[in-house]
Amino acid sequence: MTRVWLPAMLLLAWLAAALLAPVLPLDPNQVQLPKVLEGPGAGAWLGHDELGRPLLDRIIAGARTSLLVALSVVAISILVGTIIGMISAWLGGFWDHLVVRLIDVFLAFPGILLAIALAGILGPGIENVVFALAAVGWVGFARLARAQTLSYRHREHVLAAVAMGSGTTRILFRHVLPLIAAPLIVEATFGLAGIIVAEAGLSFLGLGVQPPDASWGSVIRAGTRYMLVAPHLVVLPSLALMLVVLSVNMLGDSLRDRLDVKNTRLA
Repeated sequence: MTRVWLPAMLLLAWLAAALLAPVLPLDPNQVQLPKVLEGPGAGAWLGHDELGRPLLDRIIAGARTSLLVALSVVAISILVGTIIGMISAWLGGFWDHLVVRLIDVFLAFPGILLAIALAGILGPGIENVVFALAAVGWVGFARLARAQTLSYRHREHVLAAVAMGSGTTRILFRHVLPLIAAPLIVEATFGLAGIIVAEAGLSFLGLGVQPPDASWGSVIRAGTRYMLVAPHLVVLPSLALMLVVLSVNMLGDSLRDRLDVKNTRLA
């Protein structure tokens, strides 16, 4: 418990900043030329960027962007991947073989490279980033859902449901899905961290959120040109990105340990 509360607090701060960004008195695009590259101070806790815009406001706006992209991609990926994996394992035969070969093709290439290629083809923009990341993110959920479904399809309660004439949809979503939900949730937490990094990477390369909208990746990219004279432009958004990703991974580890039946104490 003691190693979980700090990551939980950091994630709550991230969620609060992202959700409250529209109602907070922020102006991440306000250009103030007299304050160009000004360091942290009383007027601006985190200083200003190369155009005099308040860095704190832009980091909070970037937190909203990362949350929106991460939740959208995870929701689409887990929905599509789980359905494909469960149906593939249940049908078996040719369709299962086809899905396995498709998964192997996707896994043969680094996911971030495929996402970069798709984002480059589709063009920059937050919608295209979500599509590109979801197009490669469903594979891990499909592989996990397929493996878990194969291990449960011959259980007694599933065979009883088949014998009673229950339909495939009812069997999969009522008798199988609740049993495989725990590993899928754990996979989603780790996927969330990976998507946050991937979105920042695409924005850093210019394939994600476009100016003047803020993203942690685009803020870091703009700050690299002034790293020697204004290192806070790179260090502070990078620190925010690192803390959020580290917190998600730590909570994912804790959740995995808690849901692991091997670690459950019998009364």
